[in-house]
Amino acid sequence: MCDFGVILAGYCSDMTRTLHMGRPGAEARGAYEAVQDAQQAAVDAVKPGATVGEVDGAARKLLYNRRLGKYFTHSTGHGVGLEIHEAPRVAAGQNELLRSGMVITIEPGVYLPGKFGVRIEDTVVVTENGCEILTPCSKEMISI
Repeated sequence: MCDFGVILAGYCSDMTRTLHMGRPGAEARGAYEAVQDAQQAAVDAVKPGATVGEVDGAARKLLYNRRLGKYFTHSTGHGVGLEIHEAPRVAAGQNELLRSGMVITIEPGVYLPGKFGVRIEDTVVVTENGCEILTPCSKEMISI
């Protein structure tokens, strides 16, 4: 996993991509696809008036349905601003409402002990109609 970020004019960004060393097996490809789908489900759930818990739930539900939920051991994201980790915490049980202009990360991941981990993270800004991804890099699986 490669976790990147920059600070521009005092404001932070955060992005993670996962690279696979060698040819990935079916389990690794399936986990990557599930995380990619979970990340998209969470991005699709971002809109003004949604709770951060609902955004987390969109990613978490997809991973549980793919039988990977027990390997998703962290929150779906966090606020980003002058600090890399700010409120709100995008996690289960959190009720803060998203508002236009808020900046958060969407970063579901699964970690299979002794095998591999996958995380895909983007920084997004909440817009009037949803969100805009501020880290628009490819999310396709990369093998080296």
